[in-house]
Amino acid sequence: MLQINKSRVGEPQTFPIAEFVTPAEIYAATIGFVRRRFSVILFVFVLILALGAVYLFTSPPRYTGHAVLLIDTQQSRFLQSQAPLGDAPLDSATVDTQIEIIKSQNIASSVIKDLHLNEDPEFIAPRAGFVGTIMGLAVNTVTSALNFIVPTADQGGNAPSPDFRRMQTALTTFESRLSVTRVGLTYAINIDFQSYNPDRAAQIANAVADAYVVDSLEAKYQTTKRAAIWLQDRLKELREQSTAAERAVVAYKTKNNIVDTGGRLLGEQQLAELNSALIQAQAATAEAKARYDQVQQILNGGDVDPATAATATVADTLHNDVITKLREQYLEMDARESEWAAKYGATHLAVVNLRNQMAEIRRTIYEELQQIAQTYKSDYDIAVARQQSVQNSLNKVVGESQTTNEAQITLRDLQSSAETYRALYDNFLQRYMESVQAQSFPISDARLITSASRPLSKSAPKPGLVLALAGLTGLILGGGLGMLRDIADRVFRSTGQISDHLDANCVAVIPLIKGLPSNSASRKAHRGASVPGTRTITRDTSLRWTVVDSPLSRFTESVRAIKVAVDLSNAAKANKVIGITSSLPNEGKSTIAVSLAGLIAHGGGRAVLVDCDLRKPALSRALAPDAQAGLLELITGKAALEDVVWNEPSSGLAFLPAVVPSRLNHASEILASAPTRKLFEKLRETYDYVIVDLSPLAPVVDVRVMTPLVDSFLFAVEWGRTKFDVAEHALGNAQGVHDNLLGVVLNKADMNALGRYEGYRGNYYYKRYYARYGYTS
Repeated sequence: MLQINKSRVGEPQTFPIAEFVTPAEIYAATIGFVRRRFSVILFVFVLILALGAVYLFTSPPRYTGHAVLLIDTQQSRFLQSQAPLGDAPLDSATVDTQIEIIKSQNIASSVIKDLHLNEDPEFIAPRAGFVGTIMGLAVNTVTSALNFIVPTADQGGNAPSPDFRRMQTALTTFESRLSVTRVGLTYAINIDFQSYNPDRAAQIANAVADAYVVDSLEAKYQTTKRAAIWLQDRLKELREQSTAAERAVVAYKTKNNIVDTGGRLLGEQQLAELNSALIQAQAATAEAKARYDQVQQILNGGDVDPATAATATVADTLHNDVITKLREQYLEMDARESEWAAKYGATHLAVVNLRNQMAEIRRTIYEELQQIAQTYKSDYDIAVARQQSVQNSLNKVVGESQTTNEAQITLRDLQSSAETYRALYDNFLQRYMESVQAQSFPISDARLITSASRPLSKSAPKPGLVLALAGLTGLILGGGLGMLRDIADRVFRSTGQISDHLDANCVAVIPLIKGLPSNSASRKAHRGASVPGTRTITRDTSLRWTVVDSPLSRFTESVRAIKVAVDLSNAAKANKVIGITSSLPNEGKSTIAVSLAGLIAHGGGRAVLVDCDLRKPALSRALAPDAQAGLLELITGKAALEDVVWNEPSSGLAFLPAVVPSRLNHASEILASAPTRKLFEKLRETYDYVIVDLSPLAPVVDVRVMTPLVDSFLFAVEWGRTKFDVAEHALGNAQGVHDNLLGVVLNKADMNALGRYEGYRGNYYYKRYYARYGYTS
């Protein structure tokens, strides 16, 4: 049998790995979806587009007033030496905060009160248009219902006043028409307001900007005012603390005899002066001692020679005119004595007189040096006494300063505290003066850089944009509704769905033939046409005889595909008995059975059609309405085969009817009996093909008991009617049918719509391909 796999219907399946979907398949699936749901998409598209057009015609035109506000802190910083309290550099969050302030109810309430918008009908009773009216009615209905259940009242239990209601309505309308946005990453803010009146729109946009500027000035004024009051109280407290700290410093200095002279303590100044005086006294003492020691060294030699270097040095050092003159005389005489001694001899009287004069001069110089030495000794003693006096004073001051230093530790703490309080007081005083200045002359950080003017054209509704959005919305909704219908469409519409849900091959797609009379109408038109006493089937013009009347039709070609599938299956095993069933009644299984049997017989094969639907033998009533005996009589042995078989002369079809005068209580037991088995063995021997019209699977169990008698089964599903779960359930409960399933026949298929569900295989069903071979619909 031609089956995809042998797994049982209803059992859990292991899904294979998904194959790669090519772009061509995606494109074909998309085109197929559009073709399938084109009417739905078009209907929704036109509907939404019509609603958009109605909205355009019914909505009043709105005009937008546009103003631009700049948040500029540089202006206030230029006019103020220091930023006021609370100012900080602007960042993105700050600008966003200002936008929220502009959109706040404080600004809106201020503008509404200034312009008396709570008395304007545009704001307290706005025109809503067609769409707005519908939405307003819905909202009012819900609101009224809620108010009826839970009445609105204020805290006092009273209903809101009319003025309050008008104000709230005006606020709601105002906020819905106000749009505040930031211009890129700049500090500029767009203020847009929509109104039915263009002058009103510009007026309100400018009023919003002005209200924001006034609000920012008022906020700064209140901030600086509160800061000034707080600073004033703090200054009073700091002044008292600073004065108390300074008084503590003065009192401590007085108590500890600490005198401050020009930023330094008196003891420190005395100590520095005495230390300097001591250094000078020590230097003077050393200098005096050096002079005295030098003179004393010459005198200790006993004889002063003016020609020696020591005497010369003393003369130069002491700057003594007497010694200098005496030394000069001595040097002249010494030179003359040497000259005369060489010329006249050392014993010459003149030489001897010169020597005596020179000795007198040395004695005079010695005496002069003695007087100088006494003077230097006196100076040295005075310098030593002065140095000792300064040293004693310094020691005394050092002793007193140690006590003062201990007191200075506490004094420094007191001074530090006093300086801290003074610095805080000065700082707070400066900030207080700045806050008073800012309070007297507040500066706004915002300014209007573009004033709103009367708009020349309406801003809404825009016909192009509305129609484009309506069209796009219609396409999206139409596509979504089409997808929902696809998802909810749980019926067989393609051969792929048969493979996916029933795990079986679709052996044929039988087209829906329109224009022919129904089987029941055709039967009524030809009833009584057969000759009494004969078992001849009189053909009518119904669909079941199309294979004979129209052998080149697509219907006949589809039935021929079923026969090919039967013949091919004979290569694997003998398939003489072919049972045709469906999940539910009226899915066309009987028509398929008649058409298949008629096609085989018309082609020269020996075929017999057996009506085994004992619960409802509709086929017997249609083909042999006058039959008096049939299948039941053969099973019970009351008649012979040749006595109950009906024939159709033109095609050679043999038909074994089922004559059931009343409902059978045990139809399944009759079909499962041994006589029935013997009957089918005889039919196998007599005919090449035994086509059995069985009852549906879902309502009754008769088909299940026929499994041992039937070689293969054909399962008919009706295109667009048979549901997936019904067919799966029917085959799942009849495992013997599924195991011997030859294939599934997709019956009554709308060939024009079938291609929309077959994806990229949809073009296989085009009529032009069949017309080339002479086939007609």
